[in-house]
Amino acid sequence: LQLHHSGRYSCGGLVGSFMSWSPAVTVTVHGVPVSGVSLSVKPPGGQVALGDSLVLSCKVAAGTGPLSFSWHREGSGAPLGNSPRLELQHAGDNDSGQYQCRVSDGESVAESDPLNVTVLGEQDPQAV
Repeated sequence: LQLHHSGRYSCGGLVGSFMSWSPAVTVTVHGVPVSGVSLSVKPPGGQVALGDSLVLSCKVAAGTGPLSFSWHREGSGAPLGNSPRLELQHAGDNDSGQYQCRVSDGESVAESDPLNVTVLGEQDPQAV
């Protein structure tokens, strides 16, 4: 079922040569709030070598669509992406941190637990 399936329904049938209709009933389809947002990462563990790529995937256990996604890193302003998948190509010094996925159905919002990403081989900022 979809939300637009809400409405009044009746059924009819031919009885002899007469058409007979049932009384109409009202059907209301309710949306399911977004819940159970979780992250997975490749390579597992959230550790990636400097210059390599890392893929984060956002999954939703329940929620009536259409769903919109946004990716966030602790300390960054604007969202990093808006699809269920975020790829960090050529991971750099600034890509380490906690990542989170937020999902909205237009009425409710749910977010994943933060996932820590570590870029191995980063330059020590105090050494520069």
